Amino acid sequence: MDKSRHAAAQKLYLYLAALFITSLVVSNLIFQKFFYWYPFDWEILGNSLFELSVGILPYPITFLVTDLISEIFGRRAANRVVIAGIFASFFSMGILLVAGVVPALPNSPIDDATFTKVFALSPIAVLASMMAYLFAQFIDIRIYHFWKNLTRGKHLWLRNNFSTFASQFIDTFTVVGLLCVFGVLPWNAFLGLLISGVVFKILVALIDTPLLYLSVNWIRSYFKLDINEEIKL
Repeated sequence: MDKSRHAAAQKLYLYLAALFITSLVVSNLIFQKFFYWYPFDWEILGNSLFELSVGILPYPITFLVTDLISEIFGRRAANRVVIAGIFASFFSMGILLVAGVVPALPNSPIDDATFTKVFALSPIAVLASMMAYLFAQFIDIRIYHFWKNLTRGKHLWLRNNFSTFASQFIDTFTVVGLLCVFGVLPWNAFLGLLISGVVFKILVALIDTPLLYLSVNWIRSYFKLDINEEIKL
């Protein structure tokens, strides 16, 4: 690969990493707002099936991006982005803690009470999310490359969906369970939120498969990559 294409590959990796980290951090900041995703009034054990936190909206993007990075740049490059996401999330938690301690001015558009109401639980959410995230993302990458090696780079849909289904269940189970343990959510909401989260993430994974195919095919064409060939950064 010539220098110009190698520079383009590094820029692509940087942008994908930025998209991943932004999606991850934002999902931890906005998680306290809930919405009803589907028009049908379905319930399970007294819980609405599709009551979801808005924090779930950007989160599936992180799994799409790690699958794309895994496919094009390899397992090590994907793991580096995961570790960077961990650092960014804890750093954002530290900023929130400092911002909560600093007193608001009397004429501040947002007073201390409002700020605390919106962001006070975010450090707990970040902690719970990070523990779930560590399990889920590394499992996602490991399963993805297991299927990639087994199929010799063929059947992209298989490794994309199989890795995401397993990792998303682990992620949702862990983060909802920890939020219940910490008292952020009531235990009677656990099963409903677990099923709603898993169903939503599986549907998103199925929807994003064509996007992954389009992205992978375009990148392979641009960088003239063979099937199962990876760019070494």
